[in-house]
Parts: sequence; structure tokens; C-alpha cells
Amino acid sequence: MTLTKHETLKEMHEAYLVAVVRGTSAEDAINIGKKVYEGGIKSLEITFSTPGAERAIEALSALGIEDMIVGAGTVLDGETARIAILYGAKYVVSPHFNKDIATVCNRYSIPYLPGCGSITEVMSALESGVDVVKLFPGSLLGPGFIKDVKGPIPHAEMMPSGGVSIDNLHEWVEKGAYAVGIGSALTKDVQAGNYDSVALVARQFVDRLNEVRK
Repeated sequence: MTLTKHETLKEMHEAYLVAVVRGTSAEDAINIGKKVYEGGIKSLEITFSTPGAERAIEALSALGIEDMIVGAGTVLDGETARIAILYGAKYVVSPHFNKDIATVCNRYSIPYLPGCGSITEVMSALESGVDVVKLFPGSLLGPGFIKDVKGPIPHAEMMPSGGVSIDNLHEWVEKGAYAVGIGSALTKDVQAGNYDSVALVARQFVDRLNEVRK
């Protein structure tokens, strides 16, 4: 099933947790991605800092799992965005705002979530057609940044990446984050090709989210 841009964003919002997957290889990223999904996190952001990231995106997309949302992260330019889309990425994330990436994503109706760290950057992104910005680095900006931005710009939707933990997840939810990106916390206990810990940590995040939402 092919999702429209806004259907993808809606599913990302409902699933809320986005796994930022940085693998040492395409195979590593695929294994992490599968375990993340097994643990209950449905949105996978395969970063282009992973060697062969496009192959990981293609392989995970080819699994045909209807509620698995496979996207691309650490996309630095329009050329890479196009590659990601060709290999099946349903959304594109970058650590910065880039007009060329925005143009490519808008051309093919793919959500673009650019990294922004100031009101000026957020506004530039919104003016380019971006629906949701990535707050980066989230560890530096903190949950209060969302409330500060939504004061003058209530329609701005933001997804923090970096600095999101089980302990502070409730703060991001309470401040109005559209979704949250989770990275190294998911793979901190991976040892010698054993990825079971990834599913365990993912499940802990999902359980915590369910508690917060109640």
C-alpha cells in the first residue's frame, strides 16, 4: 500500500517513537531495524551514515510489513534524498535544513523533517513546505523549546532527536512533541551480533509511552 505524505505523517504521529538506526553496515542496520519493530517501534529512520543505507532501506521496505514506516536519516543533500526515495524511503530526515532536499521531497510528496535549532530555522522550514521539523540537537534544546516555539507559532510541529530517554519521555509528550527520535539508547547493549537487547529496549520505550499516554 502506498501512503500519501499526510498519511505517513499521521502514522508517524500515532506510532510516536522513531528509531534512529545507525548501523556499521547495511546488514547491521537491517538486523537492528527488524528487532526494533519486533519490540514495537514501527517507524525506522535508517541513517545515511550507515554504509549501504539505501540497501537497508530497500530490504526493510521489501518485507512488506504494512505498519512498518521506513525512512531515511542523515540526508545531507538533494541527490541523497532522491536515492533514498528511489530505494523506498517513506520520509526523509536531515540534521539541517536544506532547500534542495525540500524541493525533491515536495516533488515526490515525501515528508521532509529537517533539523532546526532556532525560531528562524523553523520558520524557514515551514515556508518551504515542511510539515514537521526535527528539533536537533534535542539534548541541547530540551523539551521547553517546544513550548517556547509554540507560543508564537502554535501550528509548528516538532520531533526532537537526541537526548530522548525513557526517563524524560513524558516531558517531551507533555510539551507537545509530534513524535520523538530515539537513537543510541536502542543499541547500547548489542554484543557480538546478538540483537535481542534491541527488541527489549524498544519494548521498554513502548511500554513507557503507553504509561505516559494514559
